[in-house]
Order: sequence, then structure tokens, then C-alpha cells
Amino acid sequence: MNQQELRDIEYRCIEEEQPTCQAACPISVDVRAFMGKMAAGDVAGARKILDRTMPLPGVLGRICDHPCELACIRQNAGGALAVGDLERSCVMASPSGGKPMLMPSKGKTVAALGGDMSSLTLAWDLAKKGFAVTLYVAGDKPGGKLNDISPDVLPPEALAEGIDMLGRMGVAIKTGQTVDAALLDTLAAACDAVYVECAGRDLCGLSRADVDAVTLQGPKPNIFCGGWPQPDGSRSIISLVAEGRRAAMTIDRLTAGASLTTSREKEGVTKTRIFTSLKDVPAVPRTEPADHLAGFAPDAAKAEAARCLQCDCMECVKVCEFLKHYKGYPKLYARQIYNNLSIVLGNHYLNRMIDSCTLCGLCTEVCPEDFSMAQLCLDSRRDMVTRGKMPPSAHEFALEDMAFSNGPDFALMRDEPGKDSCTHLFFPGCQLGGEPDSRIPEAYAFLRRKLAGGVALSLGCCGAPALWAGRQALFEEVVAAFKTQWEARGKPRLITACASCLAVFRQAAPDIPAVSLWQVMNEETGLPEAAGCVPAAPVAVHDSCTSRHDAQTQAAVRAILKKRGVPFEELPLSGRYTECCGFGGLVGNAHPELAKAITTRRAAASDRDFLATCAMCRDRLAHVGKRAYHLLDLLFPGKDGADAAARPDPGFSMRHETRARLRRELLATVWNEQVDAKAPAGPDFVVSPEVRAVMEARHILDDDVKRTLAHAEGTGRKFLDRETGHFLASFTPHRVTYWVEYVMEGGTARVFTAYSHRMTVVGVGK
Repeated sequence: MNQQELRDIEYRCIEEEQPTCQAACPISVDVRAFMGKMAAGDVAGARKILDRTMPLPGVLGRICDHPCELACIRQNAGGALAVGDLERSCVMASPSGGKPMLMPSKGKTVAALGGDMSSLTLAWDLAKKGFAVTLYVAGDKPGGKLNDISPDVLPPEALAEGIDMLGRMGVAIKTGQTVDAALLDTLAAACDAVYVECAGRDLCGLSRADVDAVTLQGPKPNIFCGGWPQPDGSRSIISLVAEGRRAAMTIDRLTAGASLTTSREKEGVTKTRIFTSLKDVPAVPRTEPADHLAGFAPDAAKAEAARCLQCDCMECVKVCEFLKHYKGYPKLYARQIYNNLSIVLGNHYLNRMIDSCTLCGLCTEVCPEDFSMAQLCLDSRRDMVTRGKMPPSAHEFALEDMAFSNGPDFALMRDEPGKDSCTHLFFPGCQLGGEPDSRIPEAYAFLRRKLAGGVALSLGCCGAPALWAGRQALFEEVVAAFKTQWEARGKPRLITACASCLAVFRQAAPDIPAVSLWQVMNEETGLPEAAGCVPAAPVAVHDSCTSRHDAQTQAAVRAILKKRGVPFEELPLSGRYTECCGFGGLVGNAHPELAKAITTRRAAASDRDFLATCAMCRDRLAHVGKRAYHLLDLLFPGKDGADAAARPDPGFSMRHETRARLRRELLATVWNEQVDAKAPAGPDFVVSPEVRAVMEARHILDDDVKRTLAHAEGTGRKFLDRETGHFLASFTPHRVTYWVEYVMEGGTARVFTAYSHRMTVVGVGK
């Protein structure tokens, strides 16, 4: 990722865009922050926010025509916020913040002809920047038409306080001046810049159309004009302020020798891409003060300000436990990931964050700008793998599991018995293959009976773990190997029971015709006559996140439930907006605690039993104690009549054993081939449920423990704790070192704990 790519990625996240109220304000008052302070009853804090942006805040806070209210999105949910009344209440109830901080003198002089709001604004802004400013006023006092405003609206003392503050800031005010063309010419020759307020043809012979709209530059390079009334003759106070501020910015650029026009698109009223959802926002009515001149009472002010939605986007964070966990939003994460990838030497401290995304894509679906955190994280994983910066511990266990599934203990591809080629190929997937009582044999037998042309069978892994780990070369190798076997089988149609497998093949091998098992059963074969279990109450349908854009499969699942007479409910986030179960992206390997939080969040979406079509989704839910069915549980009778929804998560070791057993069973019952079970890797052992849970959490398989025990007992390489009588042994079959604490009881080991180190220690023998 280079700097331009980073900027392009950052631009897609709109979280830092201004809220609509601030974007509609010609001087960009932070209305959102102001409302937050007012809602908290912190009037002094709210006044500080106004003081930071407003010129003469004690004046402008009382008389601003608040165009921000027209942009407030609350107008569609109870009425726009009473920003003007709240600002008035704030400045009336709080003292001035004192003299603004002034920059050192620039040695530059500016004259302003006129004393109304635009000239006062220009003087305020330039005095803060170190300019020597003089106001030339025709009347006996500054303020222009401000002096004509009703004292009930703008008390004379409030205006006088603002004028006095200008004097304390170093602004000179000359009243009773003859403000004419001669004075303009004299000042233009003597000063660095001159500002002409409400310029008329009798003074400089120019109208608003004759002045540059961006810079307000007039007939000479150092003459600037502004402060006109509106086209209909009315006065907009905030527009006068905006023109005074724009002229001040131009004069500052002019005297600094900078471009007068570059990068000025963010001045004044601007466009914003911010998005704030009004979904589930109650339409709380607008509160009006009992007396607009007196302003809000304190409690009423707090209540009205509390209606502010504190507009931001954060749509992705609202639905993603991963984004919420790292306490930021995609634009921040993009910058952090860029910095992490740019490190040549040192600690890549964000590796875990990059590896903790489920890659489910929900963030992209809810984002108004289609920002894909999943793609950013996946690209980063690939980059780190390519440069050798990805720690092997991040995904090694998942890749080993994939290797097992594609190895001799599970992998299989056979034509239907008695056929040389088949029209269809059933691919149940490795996770369903590791599910005890998965109904795969029953489903395969059903397809053979119902589909013409023969149905071949393939056991193995589609390569998703390698894809999610960023191991692109390994992923392509797995897909290519499968494709070679598929071509040798005559290129049959692929029928998958797993949404992840279906998505992988459609993405990586689009020439392989692939369809969901559920679509086939709904549209072609019909349902089995002998039903499986029947839920006692409606189930909540959990769509796999990898089926997010597979509307046909999702519809088929619901059609099957209707045909089976099983009532069901939709989860708040389902279909295109479904949530991940906590397995996607291998987050369980990189960040087990976060994976559990993701699963727990999903399980809490409904009190109903869940219905899943992905074995790992079902098992993840079961792992946190959620009752969940797999759709096959409802379609085919089980082997033992047990409560399928209460079936526990089998765990890693059981999945390996189940896959190997499934392969042997299918070879024996379908192809009449007897395969001996694999000889034990080592002595049998027993563990407590607590130790079993530790092994699961640490991704330690039964075979790992057995091999460690066999190594220790065969070589005698083990430590003895004389106080407990326990042995401690280690074994390093590859990059993982396993440690087991145990005692032998006859021919069986009692294991007290097990742990591992997933690292390579250079220079140490095995």
C-alpha cells in the first residue's frame, strides 16, 4: 500500500466528515459538540465551543439566523433542533471567555471601511492573527445596522462589550469619517490591504457580481469588498460574518505570498457525505422556550439539546464486534495498518488486529460508501505473508487442519459405484465432515437415488483457511488440485453443503458449475420422506456470512423449512446483512477471546433455537451454550434420537477423528472397501473436563498429546517433579513444541495439563 492508495482507502470512510449542521454553517461552528455540552448542563463548556469559532460571540450568539437548523436531520424525527435559541440561551447565561489569544504582530496593516458585522468579523479575525487593523466608521459609533436591532434582541451593552473587546485586541476604531473614494485610494496606497463593507457604486463602482466570489478581491489587488445585503434586500447576519471571514483569510494569504485560491473548498458552507441512520430513532418533539427573548430555562435547554443525535456514521461499528473491540473506525484502522505494514524493522504491533477480522463483509454492506474492512485486512495479510512478516502462529493450526482434511485420513474423490463418470459431485465440506451424526451418508444416498447421471463424492477442504490466512499461493494450489481431479471425473456439477465452499469455488474456479445442496433439494429432488427431528418451537434462521449474496440459497433454506412445516423467524441481521458466527477469517486462531465475543453477540440476537446450514456456525453457537440445529438434522433421522439442538461443539480432536471415521464408513458401506483404523500415535490418556477445555482453547489435539507421550516413554526424555511424582515431557514434530504433564497408570496416562509454543527457535535442535 502506497500513500495514494492509503488516501483512496481513507476517503471511503466518512466518519470524520462534518455533520450536516456544521457543514451548513458558513463559519463551521461545531454544533454537535456544542449540543453535547448543553445536554450535559455544561453551559460554560458550550460557551467555549462558540468562542472558538464565533467572532463577537456575545453578539452573534444572540442574532445568528442559524441556517444549521434547516440542515438538521432531526427535522424528520420530531423537528430540527432549536440551535438558535440554545446559542442565545448559552451566551446570555455565561460570561465572556475573555480576550482571545493573539499571535505576534505580523507588521501588516489593514483598513476596514465600515463598522457593521462583516467589518467587525474581519477585524476580529485579523487582530487574532497579528494584523494591525483600523476601522473607519462614518457614524459616531461602530456597529452599523446592528445598532438598529431591538434592544430586547441585542442589548446595547452586549454590542458594546464586543466592540470593547476589539479595542482590547488592538483594533483601532475611527468614527465620524468621510468614507468615500478618496479615502479608499489613500488607504489602498498606505495599507497592505483594504476591506470595503457593503460596497456601493458611489464608493468603488462595483457590485457583488464584479468581485471575485472566492477571494472577494476588488478593483485592485489589495482591495476587497463584501458585506452586501441579500439579493432581496434582506440582511443575513451569518452571511455578513462569512464574507468578513473570507476576506480576512484572503488578506492573510495575500500578505503571506500564498495562493489566494488554492484549497478553499472547505470554507463557508460545504458539502458533507456524513450518513446518520434514523432507523429506530424516536420522533421526540422539538422543545420551544417559553420566551424566545429570555431563552431556555436550564432544564429545558438540557432536554432540547439532548435531542441531538450527535450525528456520526459508525454504521459498521454498530454491527461489528471486531471494529468495536479496537475502539475506532475504518479510516483510523487504515492509517494504523499502513503504518504497521511500513515497518521494516521493529514490532508489527497491529498484526493481531489485522488477523482478527472475520472477513465477513457486513461492514461493506452497511457502509454508505462501500468501505471494505475485510478486503483491507485480507490484502494486508497477503502482503505480510509475501514479505515474510506474518508470524506462523497466527494461522498455523488452521492450515494444519486443512492439511489433515486434504490428507490421506479424510480426502477422497470417487465416482458412484458402478459408474465410470458422474453428472454430479457431492462435496459436503470438511467442517460438516467433522460433525458427529452429520447425516452425510444419508444425504449422499438420497442424492444418488434422486439425481440421474450418477453422483460422485468428494471429501476434503476447499482451501478457505489458506485464503483467509492470506496464503494465496497455497490457496491456489489447493483449488488447482481439486480442479484437476474434477476434470478427471468429467467435469460434473458440484453440489456443496457448505456456503463457504460454494463461495470459494464460485470465486476461484468459476468454470466449475456449483450449486447449493439446499437449492438442489428444494428445486430438483424434493425432500426425504423420513423426516428428522422436529423443533418444538419456531427456530431463528442464521444465514452463513459466506452466503451473504446468495439469495437463491437463502430462499431455498426457507422454502425447505416451510415444506417441512417448521415455523421460523428472521434474525434482526439476516440475509444480505447476516452476522458472522465467529469462525470466519480464522479469528478464533488469532484472537480466541474476540471470536467468543462475536459468537456470543450473534447467539444473543434471539431467544429461539437457531437453525444453521453451516456446520461450523452450528458448532460455534453450541460452543457458547446456544441451542442450534443444522438443517440436515431436520431432513434426515439421527442415529440415536438425541436432542440435536443440544449437541455440543465436538472440538478439534473429535472433528479429526470423525472425519477419519466418516471416510472409513463411506468406503465400507458404499464401495465395499475395508480400511483399517489408523494405529494410535501413542498411549491412551485421560483428562478432566477442565483440561479438555484448556486443550481446545490452546488448539492441542489428542494426537499431539499421544505423540508427546510416545516420544517421552520411548526415549526416556522427560523431567520428573519429585514432589508431585508427575512427569513433564516435550515434543517438537515441526514448528510447534508440545508440553504434557502426566503420570502413567498402567498403560494409560493421566494428563494434568498441556500447552504448546508455536514458534521456531533458531539454533536449537529438536
